[in-house]
Amino acid sequence: MGDLPERFCYVYSCDLDVNVQLKIGTLEGKRDRPGYKQLVNDPLLRFSGACKDSCSDLYVTCQVYADGKPLTLPVRTAYKAFSTRWNWNEWLTLPVKYSDLPRNALACFTIWDIYGPRNAIPVGGTTMPLFGKHGTFRQGMHDLKVWPDLEADGHVGSTTPGKIDGSKDEMSRLAKLSIKHKDGHMLKVDWLDRLTFREIEMINEKQKRDSNFMYLMVEFPLIHYEGTEFAVVYFEKGGDEILPVRTNADIVSVPDAEISLENLVESKHHKLARSLRTDRDLKPNAGNRDQLNTILGYPPTKTLTSEEQDLLWKFRFYLSEKKKALTKFLKCVKWDIPQEVKQALDLMQKWSPIDPEDALELLCPAFTYPAVRKYAVSRLQQADDEDLLLYLLQLVQALKYENFEEIRAGQETSPSNRQVSGSVLGESAMSTKTSHIQGDHTGGRTSRSASTTSNAPIMSPGESGSPDDIMEAIKAASVDENRLEDQMDLATFLISRASKNFKLANYLYWYLVVECDDQDNSASKDEKIKSMYITVLKRFSQALMRLGPEYRLMRSMIASQKTFQDKLVQLVKMVTRESGSRTKKIEKLQALLTDHETFKFNFAGFDPIPLPLDPEVKIKALLPDKATLFKSQLMPCKLAFKTVEETEYIAMFKLGDDLRQDQLVLQMISLMDKLLRQENLDLKLTPYKVLATSCKNGFVQIVESTNVAVVLSSEGSIQNFLRKYSPFETGPYGIRNEVMDNYVKSCAGYCVLTYLLGVGDRHLDNLLITKSGKMFHIDFGYILGRDPKPFPPPMKLSKEMVEAMGGTSSKQFEDFRTLCYTSFLHLRRSANLILNLFSLMIHANVPDIALEPDKTVKKVQDKFKLELSDEEAVRHLQNEIDVSVSAFMAGIVEQFHKMAQYWRK
Repeated sequence: MGDLPERFCYVYSCDLDVNVQLKIGTLEGKRDRPGYKQLVNDPLLRFSGACKDSCSDLYVTCQVYADGKPLTLPVRTAYKAFSTRWNWNEWLTLPVKYSDLPRNALACFTIWDIYGPRNAIPVGGTTMPLFGKHGTFRQGMHDLKVWPDLEADGHVGSTTPGKIDGSKDEMSRLAKLSIKHKDGHMLKVDWLDRLTFREIEMINEKQKRDSNFMYLMVEFPLIHYEGTEFAVVYFEKGGDEILPVRTNADIVSVPDAEISLENLVESKHHKLARSLRTDRDLKPNAGNRDQLNTILGYPPTKTLTSEEQDLLWKFRFYLSEKKKALTKFLKCVKWDIPQEVKQALDLMQKWSPIDPEDALELLCPAFTYPAVRKYAVSRLQQADDEDLLLYLLQLVQALKYENFEEIRAGQETSPSNRQVSGSVLGESAMSTKTSHIQGDHTGGRTSRSASTTSNAPIMSPGESGSPDDIMEAIKAASVDENRLEDQMDLATFLISRASKNFKLANYLYWYLVVECDDQDNSASKDEKIKSMYITVLKRFSQALMRLGPEYRLMRSMIASQKTFQDKLVQLVKMVTRESGSRTKKIEKLQALLTDHETFKFNFAGFDPIPLPLDPEVKIKALLPDKATLFKSQLMPCKLAFKTVEETEYIAMFKLGDDLRQDQLVLQMISLMDKLLRQENLDLKLTPYKVLATSCKNGFVQIVESTNVAVVLSSEGSIQNFLRKYSPFETGPYGIRNEVMDNYVKSCAGYCVLTYLLGVGDRHLDNLLITKSGKMFHIDFGYILGRDPKPFPPPMKLSKEMVEAMGGTSSKQFEDFRTLCYTSFLHLRRSANLILNLFSLMIHANVPDIALEPDKTVKKVQDKFKLELSDEEAVRHLQNEIDVSVSAFMAGIVEQFHKMAQYWRK
């Protein structure tokens, strides 16, 4: 059976003192045109909507009847002009309250068409009882059969029923089965449910077409209170005495007093199978060993059966020497049995230490026991800073599953606020939570920037010192480890490690700022999460303040970054508000960059600060004459930063766009690039940097390149482009060997990576190529299988890309295939790490993850084909490449995209 709800919440109709509302949706079906005889007999029909080729201007009236008598005056929809379909999509408020409705109340709907001056004729009518047979008020959407040319009949035994007996009407029967499925009275199988509901829709559409009837979709409201759904049940106070009714239940329920009690048989079996004193020297036989190896090969998303859990527990001492087995063992522990928990935690400490990347699974929402999560943190302490940077985005998300009280207690036990001269977090990043950050902070220094806006950071970048001195001081300093517990919670660990490395501190700060700034967190639970992130940010600020002067310098640099970002946001907003053409806006942008007074900030020359996008780069100015705006709708800024080494760093600043999805994809590409390099496979990827500095703005690194669409229009082919910048007579197709090698490898790498991540909306405008032959993708607005275009190929492998390799029969294309297979197999071996990282992102407000968070990990896992052997996986990928190369629809869609781009210009 499916998951039945824990309780049924309802409210009596007599207690609801509000008016009834109904939503008139769409009218489906074909309306018959009048015959010649009818037109001769009634010439006015020629001017009615029945003779129109398009949809006529119909309207719907609704009236409530009871016992054959009207209870209300009719209510009608507002005027609306239709073109291709009748769609009112309008809520009607009926002049009757729930508390005034009788048990047999009947809603009567009549569809009218204009017929001459101040006259109308009925197109059809239908009726629907407001209460079901069990006395509950209707909920959700219903397709009602419309009886042509009749007004709705509100009398007892209506001649225009919207629903017909289920034995005669297939749509009604399927609707009742769907309701049973929704209520948990049927077994839910995800893949079978999708097929079944698709088939139900097809059956409904076919029956609608074959019946020659029209169908009116009506939606009844859902009652919610404090996030809980309530059903409206008919009840009249004193009604039992006034109208005695003999009930005849369809199902006779027999109360079972033991239904929620412990199952003694299962409990006894569990105690026998989970011996706490034996099994210490038990060794598995060949069959058990094979079964254990199969279980250890399961992906982290696999749910273990009770038999598999018992087997893992039985051979737990044998498995304790296998570090990969710990996560599987912890999944089989019954955490509500104290003796079992005690032995499991003792054994966990003696277990062969797991790798830091495997410890990420223990930070997922499935593991809530504090000791297990602290063990995972202790293993992460063994990871170097480079690896920690690759996981940092997910570790910040994992804070949502920590104990909030422990995080808050860590802040309360820190030194008093008298030692803290403010917060790193600016007011703009705090949203409505400013008071949580400011607290009683006093004694703060006055900022040298003399900010006049409330968006400036509270903390001053007043401490002086060159960036190089600061970085050297940070490297030389160390945290007093004796003050930390042996096993820290995740928040303490992140603060501790970030305090030792400015690059980690930079990204940790901005990731926390984005979570504090997230406007989508509106529910009470999300408010608690936001408050937690603010607490972590405050603890981070306090830690940097109390650890010494070197760390206060680090804190000052971060505050300077925040000041710079706030001023830049103000500047770009002013440019956006400027009316006129793009050229005029560019002139305004360049003028503001040279204006020192408007924002009380000198963009053309300021004290060196680490660039938030890449803290290893220290910038000291923006070059106004090289600033420009892109031609896209949001017109992001292209900015040239002058570094302390007197070089230029080009980046884009986007305002009004959420970059968190692009940030996640580029993080995954960087991770996969490192995993492949560890296998001595360099695919010449270009993981450019992306940083969201709030949920509505951020930075994107710009790599010098040309999009493939421009290359094809200017050079005719990709080969001509590569030959132009890297000619070599004896090389393949007259191109330098290393450049062609870069092109083939990068094509293979991005084909596999975008395939695994389900990147959609691929066209030649978001494929870029450098003069050295490296191809890469940009603009990741659609991932995890989403695509706005119909019938997308599995990979973006266009005809032009293959021709640049010499065609499908060339040696380069064979090398491309081999690289695809090799990289795919290498990444499959690291699938658990990638799946664990996505598991930690399911509650992040990343657009394509937020659509179906429960299916996110499954979508990625399906791409890896972990159920197949390596040989079968290679054959599968080979088929995907063949389908992509020969995709016919992709070429047509590309032409449509070119036309759309032309008309936009």
